[in-house]
This record gives sequence, structure tokens and C-alpha cells, in this order.
Amino acid sequence: MIHALGVLVAALGASGIASSGGSARPALARLAAAGVAPAQSVTTLEGQPVDPFAGRAPATALVFIHPDCPVSNRYIPELNRLAGAFQAAGIRLFAVYPGREDSESAIREHSATFGLRVPALRDPDFQLAERAGATMTPEAAVFVRGRLVYRGRIDDRAPRLGVWRAAPRVRDLADVLERISEGRPVAFRATQPVGCYIR
Repeated sequence: MIHALGVLVAALGASGIASSGGSARPALARLAAAGVAPAQSVTTLEGQPVDPFAGRAPATALVFIHPDCPVSNRYIPELNRLAGAFQAAGIRLFAVYPGREDSESAIREHSATFGLRVPALRDPDFQLAERAGATMTPEAAVFVRGRLVYRGRIDDRAPRLGVWRAAPRVRDLADVLERISEGRPVAFRATQPVGCYIR
């Protein structure tokens, strides 16, 4: 279940708890560190199994979203823009719905209502969320050859709950994807996402 947070998020965010990734199981963490993807129970919205790490894409970007999270809903146009901007570079970007709280029909309706054009996946057993160490929606995770190189916010338009800037000052996710598309090295970096907790 995902709950929108008020003042508590700001307090936890300031202490670093919200982005600690403490929900990841040790076994999954070891696989991620070794660059090995675990067997996936991930499916498309139509229920077809899929491995988002398969193939030779230069990077796989996952953005965790939820129908009831207003912050992730506001970012859907940006997800569509990023998918188009980096498609030519071969970077794969997926929207990920974690958990079993919502039915496939409800998620498909949400995707259509908000005009989501990014390939969408269901992560019913939180395998992708745990592999990424994701704790919130929206939260992005970028993998290069199975290695996590970025986890955190999409950009800084939502510095805290209830605040939304008209334009971002820092485009964290876009900057990482641009470096990868240009063949530049990328060291691991994490930023604090703002939104709704994954449970």
C-alpha cells in the first residue's frame, strides 16, 4: 500500500531515511552488486512476463509510479519526454507499478487516463523495487549492464510535498541518461525523492 505523506516526509527526507533503500533484501543486494539480475516475476500490463534487463541496451531506467500518488502523476509528461529523447540512444525506460494493491484493469485505466506512453510494467512482488532499493513513488533507478548507477528523484520540481516549481533547476535523471548516451562514465549517485512511500 502506498500512502501520501505530509510533514513526516520532509522530516524523514532531511534525515536520509526515506531514500536509504533499507527494504532491499541482502540476496538481491548481492546480485545487484555482482551485476546479475534475479529471476523476474515482472509482467507487462497485459500479464506477459518480461525481463527489463534483457538485451544489450546501454542502460535500463525504471521509474516507480502509483495511480494514487499525485506527485508521480504530475511527472508522467516528463517520463514521456525522456522516453522519446533517449530512444535513439537505445536506452530503455519503463514505468513500474509496484505491488498488488491495484488490479491490471485499474492500472491500464490509469495509464490511459494520464496518457502514459512509456512501456509500463507490473512489479507485484517488489523484485524491481528491492533490486533498485526504491522506497517511494516517483523514484527513478538507472542500471548500466545490471549495475545501479543512479537512484532518486526525476528532477527538483518537487523539493518537498506541497511545493511544485514551474520548471526544474536540476534534471537529475535526464543528466544521467545523457552522460550514458554520450558514452561518458557514470559513478553511482543517489538523491532524495519526494512523493508517496512504497509499502
